[in-house]
Order: sequence, then structure tokens, then C-alpha cells
Amino acid sequence: MGVFDVTIEWLDTQPVVVLNDSARGRRVRIARHGACVLGIEATVGGRFVQFADGYRDAVELAARPGSRFAVLAPFANRVADARYRFDGNDHDLSPGLAGAARASRHGFVRDADFAIGALEAGERAARVSFATTIPPQPGYPFTLDLVVRYTLAVDGLTLETTLRNVGVRAAPAFAGWHPYFRVGDGALASWELAIPAACVIGTGADFIPLPGEAAYLPLAQVPALDFRQPRAIGAIELNHTYVGLQADTDGRMRARLRDPASGIGIAVWQEHGVLLAFTGDTLERDARRSLALEPMESLPDAFNRPDCAEAIRLEPGAARMFRCGVEIDTP
Repeated sequence: MGVFDVTIEWLDTQPVVVLNDSARGRRVRIARHGACVLGIEATVGGRFVQFADGYRDAVELAARPGSRFAVLAPFANRVADARYRFDGNDHDLSPGLAGAARASRHGFVRDADFAIGALEAGERAARVSFATTIPPQPGYPFTLDLVVRYTLAVDGLTLETTLRNVGVRAAPAFAGWHPYFRVGDGALASWELAIPAACVIGTGADFIPLPGEAAYLPLAQVPALDFRQPRAIGAIELNHTYVGLQADTDGRMRARLRDPASGIGIAVWQEHGVLLAFTGDTLERDARRSLALEPMESLPDAFNRPDCAEAIRLEPGAARMFRCGVEIDTP
């Protein structure tokens, strides 16, 4: 057996792929249902620390409250009124529904039972891929193949999502990830957050971005939302998208979350796109227990935004990959 290995466990009747790093005492558990991460553990000071605030049992995994660690495709976050216009055609993702029932968010694959691909492990990494097809459905008459690949390596966990248009016409499509993290046993308010962004997106009461350039608010104008320098989250309620992310010298854009009491932290990284931070105040279960740091290729409601049209357009036969991940920092 090498430094890394990969096995399959079971959660009730649900197969769960386990990526192990024996040298660093790290383990990642991923369910076939939704290709959803259930746990990210690391050995710190001789004990296992759970960094992922994921689903605790098979019942939660099926019900998916809070979309914990959901893979988001073919769109991330919200579509305003579940309607959009693409290439001159109007589409309705919630035909026949009215009012609050029209809410459409987080894409279509949270309930997909993905096919598990090859399990690979060696001296440098352990990895697994999951695959599914997004078929035509009400309001989305397009066909996409989706491959989700997880790799556990020395630098942490990497998630790669690849969307391929296998239909006969262009499609609007982009990906994201919806993880929730804990870095300590204390209150979320005491954890320190750093997001190297230039702007935050202004929204209406329904969390849909404001139209056009009015959506882009320089952080100097909204100091309460400014985490360019690490500081405690405090009592602020976050459900905000940060844009203009600054990359480090290796090309990764990193948001950092740290527990100052223990020195334990994580860095959520991406190579492009935007980041949504959510303190979970509206969750029915465990509100403000953990922080969601959500890398996304494009803005919420991107299907309705001319400034996102080029970035989300996927031509027939074309594919696009989005890479993000999490690094663990220990004292």
C-alpha cells in the first residue's frame, strides 16, 4: 500500500468513496449520491478534526437540507423567478408554479446517483471520478455530460468539474461547489475570515444581483463586508458574492478561514470565478454552525446577465472545466 489509498464504504445502502492520506492522517468521504462530500478529516495534535459540516446520515443525504457540499450544475445559486432568455428563446424552469414555489437554485444534480469511475491511488495522490448526464427538462432543453473528479494530494483536496455539451445547440452552463466548513469547536463569530476581493455584489431582498454595473460595490464603500484583511466574522450575516478575487503567485485565489484559539484553518481556492460566503443564518438546522465558502464560475442569476453571457455559453461539442479545492492549515 502506498501513502495514499482509496476504498469504498457504505452509508446505509449508499456507496461512499474514501480517499486516504496515511502519511498526513487525512481522509475524505464522498457519496455517490450527488457526488457529495460527507467528511474532510485531518489528524491534528493526535486527534481527528472534522473540517466538513456535511450530512450526518443517509436520511439527510437524501433530503439535502442546506445543499451541503452540493455540486452545482448547470448553474450555481439562483435564477431569478426561475426564468431566463437564451439565444432569443424564453425558458421557464418552474412551469405552472407561482410565488415562492418558483424558486430555482443550485442546478439539477443534487439528487443524481452518479456513476463511480476508476479508483486510483499511489505515492502522490488518491482520486475518483463521478459521472452523470444532465438531460433535457422543463426550462432547460439542453443535454450535458458532467464529470466530477476529486483528488486528495499533499496540498489538500481538489475538485474538478467538467461540463460537456453533447447536444446540437449552444447551452447556458456553469458550475460551482457549496461546501460548509468548521475550523473549531467555538462559535463561528470568533473565527477569522479573509477574502481577497475587489468588490461585493449588491442584491435585492431575494438575493438576486442588482442589474448591470450597479451590482458591483467596491469594498471600500461597504466596510462591514470587507474581509480583505483577516478579521473575526462577528455577528454579521453573510450571503454575499465576492468578485475581483486576487490570485496568489501560484495562480490560486484563496479565501481563508481560521480559528485563532487553536491556529487551525483552511484555505478555499479557485482558479477563476467568484466566491459566495454564507453564514447560514437562514438554515433550519444548525444556523451559524459553519461557514459556506462557495467557489462558482459565475454570478448568481448569470443566465439573466449580459455581462455573464460569454462566460457561461457552451457550444455543441465544447467542454469547460472548473477547478477549486480546500487546503488544510495546522499549527
